[in-house]
Amino acid sequence: MDMNKEELEFLENTNLISYSNKDFSRTRFTSLEDILISPTGDGVNWLNTYGMNYRETIKLVIRENNLDDFLLKLINDQEHTNKVIELDNVVFFAVQVLIKGDTALASEQMIFIASNNYVWSIQEKPGDYFEWIRERLSNNRGISRKKNASYLLFLLIESIIDNYLETYTKYEEQSDLLLDDTDIKPTPAFTAMVESRKQELFNFKKAATSLRNTIVKLEKVGLYQQKSKYFSELKEQINNHITDIDFDLQELESKINLIFSIQGHRLNEVMKTLTILSVIFIPLTFLAGIYGMNFRNMPELQTENGYFILLGIMFLISLGSIWYFYKKKWF
Repeated sequence: MDMNKEELEFLENTNLISYSNKDFSRTRFTSLEDILISPTGDGVNWLNTYGMNYRETIKLVIRENNLDDFLLKLINDQEHTNKVIELDNVVFFAVQVLIKGDTALASEQMIFIASNNYVWSIQEKPGDYFEWIRERLSNNRGISRKKNASYLLFLLIESIIDNYLETYTKYEEQSDLLLDDTDIKPTPAFTAMVESRKQELFNFKKAATSLRNTIVKLEKVGLYQQKSKYFSELKEQINNHITDIDFDLQELESKINLIFSIQGHRLNEVMKTLTILSVIFIPLTFLAGIYGMNFRNMPELQTENGYFILLGIMFLISLGSIWYFYKKKWF
């Protein structure tokens, strides 16, 4: 059968890993008819596809494998929020994964269609975080090949959580360099960086909370209830991550409060200086105003040394004010 361009690209970006306790194989396909999602024996199949733009071809594979028809509608949606939908003997699991972009956070859509003996992972972008799982299955390390597909789904979600942590750690390291605790500057630029970091943390927390809620739903799926201990472990990991984010948010709030305290302290210092100068010069201005009046009958104006006496009085007043402020430890 002749295939169109979309089907050819789909086959190039799709591969199958089949494994059991004793066997392991990797398969690439030359036709859609060769794709059998459910294994023929007691093993587990892991079908992985790179690319979300092969919707018509994905629908053909769903029909060929007699999967639940409702999957056709779900695949047709352009974008999914984090969700878990239980269908006939299959679970549809969609998640938005945070990734580190060049200048800001970005996200990647992932979809999992899973049952007790297979998982079909569909990723938006080539390259992923699952290579360590493939190596573990290939080398038969640990218990991976002794478990069914629910354990594979657990490993895939755990890898997504690890990616969250890695992405978060990278941003945290950059933030620590920019927002050094020993060099807090109450400038608009520094305040803007703190607010930007705070918004990033809110984005991380929103994504992590949404993923946790999705894992809670997955834990309650009837297909996986007996394996809920796997997903309880994932829930604990994501809860610990959310706790770390909350702690960092509190630190940022402390930085913001410290910036406002420094600004308030500087403003108080300026006001104190202006107040001291005002208190010193107000009586001098008063005396200068008195003797600057042009009345004829002002005896002091006729005093031979009146000018120098007034300057002396002004000097003593200034000296007395400064001494008083010093005793009060105002400066």
